[in-house]
Amino acid sequence: MSAGVMRTKTSLQRRANSFSNLIDRLLRRPPVVAEVTVIKPEETIVLSLIEERISLEHLHKLKYYFEEADTDGSGALNLEEFKQVLKNCLGIRGRNEEQIVALFMKIDSSSDGEIAWDEFCTYMQLEYAEKEEAVLRDKDVAFHLPAAMGSTPHREPIVKVSHTPDNTFMALGQDGMVTFWSPNLDLKRTRAVVTEQQQSTRIKNKWITDFVLMTQYNKFMIGTGDREIQFYELSNFEPYCQISGFETVPLKLDYCPTGPAECLVLFGDSEGCVNIVVIQNTGETLRTWKKYPKTEGIASVNIEVVANGAFTKYIRWKVHRDWVGQLRYYDDIRSVISCSNHANSALVIGCVSGSTHVEQQLKEISHDKSTASKSKMPSLTYTQTRKRLDTDETVFKIYKGVKTFDFSKEKNLIVTGGMDRIVRTWNPYVPSKPTGMLRGHNAPIFHLHISAEENRIFSVSTDKTVKVWDTADQSCLITVTAKSHKIRGDLMCCHYSPLAKSLAMVTDQLALLQLKMKSSLNADIVLSHKEAVQCCKYNSSFKQVISCSDASVVKVWDFETGTQIFEFSGAHGDKPVTCMTFDSTERRLITGGRDGVLRIWNFNNGHCLKSLIKENSEEVTDCCYVELLRNRYVVSVGWDHRINIYADAAEDFHHYQSPLPKWTDDVAHGHKDDILSVASCPPNLLATSAYDGKVIVWNMVSGHIYCHLVSPELRNKSCSSSDDEDDNKLKQDTSDLSIKKVVFLKSRAGKKDAAQLIASGPKGQIHFWNIFQGGHLYGLVNGSKKQGTVTAMILNASDTVLYTADSLGFVYVWDVDGFCEDGEAPIPPALIRDWRAHIQSITGMDLIEEHNIVITCALDCTVRVWTLEGNFVGTFGQPDPWDIYNPSTYSHPMVPYDVLVDPLSMPSHPVIDRRMSVADVVHADSMEGSEAGDDDDALHTRPHTAPNFSTLHTELFVGDDEIAEELKRQPFGKAIGKRLRHEKMMNAPNKFKDHGGPNAYQSLQCYDLADTPEIIPPNPSAEIDDPFADILD
Repeated sequence: MSAGVMRTKTSLQRRANSFSNLIDRLLRRPPVVAEVTVIKPEETIVLSLIEERISLEHLHKLKYYFEEADTDGSGALNLEEFKQVLKNCLGIRGRNEEQIVALFMKIDSSSDGEIAWDEFCTYMQLEYAEKEEAVLRDKDVAFHLPAAMGSTPHREPIVKVSHTPDNTFMALGQDGMVTFWSPNLDLKRTRAVVTEQQQSTRIKNKWITDFVLMTQYNKFMIGTGDREIQFYELSNFEPYCQISGFETVPLKLDYCPTGPAECLVLFGDSEGCVNIVVIQNTGETLRTWKKYPKTEGIASVNIEVVANGAFTKYIRWKVHRDWVGQLRYYDDIRSVISCSNHANSALVIGCVSGSTHVEQQLKEISHDKSTASKSKMPSLTYTQTRKRLDTDETVFKIYKGVKTFDFSKEKNLIVTGGMDRIVRTWNPYVPSKPTGMLRGHNAPIFHLHISAEENRIFSVSTDKTVKVWDTADQSCLITVTAKSHKIRGDLMCCHYSPLAKSLAMVTDQLALLQLKMKSSLNADIVLSHKEAVQCCKYNSSFKQVISCSDASVVKVWDFETGTQIFEFSGAHGDKPVTCMTFDSTERRLITGGRDGVLRIWNFNNGHCLKSLIKENSEEVTDCCYVELLRNRYVVSVGWDHRINIYADAAEDFHHYQSPLPKWTDDVAHGHKDDILSVASCPPNLLATSAYDGKVIVWNMVSGHIYCHLVSPELRNKSCSSSDDEDDNKLKQDTSDLSIKKVVFLKSRAGKKDAAQLIASGPKGQIHFWNIFQGGHLYGLVNGSKKQGTVTAMILNASDTVLYTADSLGFVYVWDVDGFCEDGEAPIPPALIRDWRAHIQSITGMDLIEEHNIVITCALDCTVRVWTLEGNFVGTFGQPDPWDIYNPSTYSHPMVPYDVLVDPLSMPSHPVIDRRMSVADVVHADSMEGSEAGDDDDALHTRPHTAPNFSTLHTELFVGDDEIAEELKRQPFGKAIGKRLRHEKMMNAPNKFKDHGGPNAYQSLQCYDLADTPEIIPPNPSAEIDDPFADILD
C-alpha cells in the first residue's frame, strides 16, 4: 500500500474518531436549556424552536437518518433531504416547515446549500454552550461587601429580627428591649416592653422567647418564660392583654390571618407540641380580653377561658419528640409546618383541627364518662395533648433532624437544613425522598429562605457563610464567607427582607448584607441589556433583531414577540461592540469593536467564523458589506484615519485575515481625523465622514477620491483663520463639527442635478450634497429642535422619507420626496412628525417597512420598537410579549416610563417655559372683546403649531396660541356664575387686604401686638453664699 494512501486513510480515521468523540460528548452531556418565561397556552403566539425540541433520543435517530438520507453520497444533506430527516425524526408537519428552513439556514452560515452531520452537531453544541453561559449571566447575584454594621443598644441577646410593612427592621432582645432600624441601619427608636420598674418587682427578670407581628391590628405579640403570650400596641408599645396559664413555655411563635376577622396564633414548646389558638371575631375578642383584671399591669385572660370561649378554640397536638425548632402556618395549603432535631419527626406538615374519627371519638366519650364517675375532679380537656391521625399529617424523616426550613407555594417547594450541613429540597407531597441535596456548607444550617420571585434560595450556616442557590438547576450562584462580609461574633438570628432585598444577621451587632440591585430610579424600566446599547439591526431572513452592548454582549431577539432567543458574550473580549452589519445573505453577522478587530459570526450559535485584524488596535467605528464586480468585501473605518478593506472569499479558510493594501489616495490625501461613518452606493461609490466635519466620496474601483465635501461655513472659517486668535476659535468650534452618519440616496445615484448624499453634520445640521462636479451643497435643515446632534439616519426603500435620531433621544421623520432632486432647495423639507423615544443618546436605528416599524437603541440600555406614526410597541426583553401582527398587544397609548417623567419630554409652551404666567395667558386683554374682528384676522394669520412633539402638518390641529387668542375674546367682565362671583370679589372694597381669601374669620379687626419689655432673669448663683469664699479671701 502506498504512503499517500496510508496518509489519506489515517487522516480519515482521525477525522472519524474526532467526529465520534464529539458526538459521544454531546450525547453524554445533559442538555442545558435556557430559562424561559412560562406563557399560558392561550397566550402562546409562536411554537418553540425546532432545536429546542431535540432530545438525546432524537440525536441518536438523527445520526441514523443523516446516513440514510444522504442519497448522493456526498456526506452532506441539502435542504430537501434535511426537511425529510427532521420530519421523520420529530414528526413535524404543516407550518413548522418554516422553522426547518430557518434551522437549515442557521447551520449553513456559509451558504453552501448543504450541511454535514458534524456541522449539525457543532451548531447544536455551541448553541447549548452559549445558552448555558447566558443563563448563568442572567442568574448572576452579588452583595455589597463588606456588610453594613450597626451597634445595638441591647444588653441581652436578640431573639428575633423581622421587617415591618414600611421597610423597617424590628429587633427584640431577651430583656424586652425593642429597636427599630432603617434599611441603612440607622437606629430609629428604642422602646422596652418590660420596664425597669416591672423588672424590679420580680424575683427573676422576665425572659422573652420570641415575637411576631400582627400588622392587621397594629399589634405584636411576644412569648415569655412565664408561659404567657402578651399583646402590645405597635404604635406606642402599651400593653394590651395577655394569655396566661399555658402548660409549657412558648418557644416559637407564629400568627396568620385566615379570614376578614379570623386568625390563628401558634406556638411550639419544649415538649414537641404544636399549640394553636383559633380566634374568630378577632377585634372584638381582643377588646373583650382587654377588660379582664390586670396582672403586673396588663389585662390577663387564662387559657382555660380561651379554650372554653365562644369565639376561641385551643388545640394542642403532640407532633415531635424534641422541642420545636420552628413552625409556620401556611394558609395556601391550610397546614402547619413544624420541625425539630428528632430524626423520625424532623419535619411534619399537619392540619389545624384534624379529621373526625367516629370510632375513636366514641371511645373517648365512654372513657370520659367512666373517668368522671370515678373522680369528682373535673377533667381539664384543654390541657390534654392529642396526636393527629396518620391521614392528617405528613412526616419527613431526615438524618439528624431539621433546624430550619422554608416553604413556597408558588414553587411547590420545601427546603430544610440541619446539623448534617446539607440543604435538602422536597416536594411537599413526597416525604420519602428529597428532590435535591445542596452540598457546600461546612457548618450546620442556621437559616433558610426561598425567594420565589427571584428563583433563589438563601442559606446561612452557623459559621456565618451565606450561599445563594438557584431553584431551577439547584446550583450555587454565590458564596460569601465571613472573611468577605466581615461579620464577627456568634450568630443569634437571621432574617431576609424581600422589601429591602437584604439579609439581616445578628451577632453582638446588627449586620446587613444588601443585594446589588438595579437602582430604584430605573426599577420600573424594562432594560434590554445591562449596559449601554451601541447598535441594532433587523434580519429579514430570520425575522430577528440583533443588538450589541458595551459589555461585548450580542443578543438575538424575536422580532414578532420581543422575546430573547439567544445571546453570547465576549464578542470582543471586554471591549465594547461599536458597529455591526450583515453579509449579503444575512446569515452572518459582522461586528467591529473598540479593540480594532472585525469578527464574522454565525450569530445563531455564537460561533466566530473569522477574525479580521489590521496592523493597529485603534477603535473601529463603522463598517459595511460591499459587493463589487462579483467580489465581496468588508469595509471598516475608525480611529486610525484609514479605510480598511477585507476580501470575503468563500475559498479562504484562514481564521485570521489581514486587510488589503491601502489605497494610495487614502494614505496621501485621505482623512486627517477620526473617521466616524462609512456608506456605500452601487455601482462603485463609497462615502466616509470624519470628526473634523469633512466628507470624502471614493471610487471603489480605482481607489481614488471622487470629491471632498466641506460645508460652506467650515470652508469660510478655514479660509479666514489667518491669525492665532482665529485658529483658537476654530479649534473651539470643532466639538460640533463631527459627522456621525452619512447615507446615500441610491435612487438618485445617476441624477446629476439631484442631491445623492445626506450627512448628519456638522453643527447638528443635516446636509444634502450633490457629489458631481466637485460637490455642491443643495439643502440644509436643522436636525434637532433641542440643540442636539444627529446620531443616526436611515432612508426608506424609495428614498422619500428620512428618519433621523439625535443625542437627546428624539426621532424625527422628514418628507424628502423630491427635495433637492432638481437642484438647490432653499426651503427645508417638511417635518412629518417627531417623538421622544429615549432619554439618552440614540446610537442606532433600523427601518422595517414590511411591518411599518422603526427600531431604536440608545445608551439607556434599551432597544425599543415603534410604529411609523410614533406609537410605542414595546421594549425588547419586557415580560409580556407582543404580537407584531396584532396592534392590540402594543404598549400604545402608553409610553416608556423614563420618557414620560423626563423634563425634556415636556411640550414647549409659554407657561411651561416661564415666559408667561397662566394669568397672562387667560386674563390678559380680557376687556378688548370689541376688537374680535382684529383678533380673528390675527388668529387666521398665525401659523398652526401643535403643543406636543407629534407635529403633524394639518389644519385640524389648533395650538396654544390660538386657544389663548380665543380666550382673549371672551367678555369676562360680563360673565355669570362662578366667574361673576370671582369678578365681584375682585371689584369689592379692599377690606381683606393682606389675607389669603374672603373667609368669615378674616372680617375680624386685627390689631398690632404691643412690644413687651425684656424680662431679665435673676441670677440664682448670686444669692447663694459660697462657704469657701472667706477661705479663699
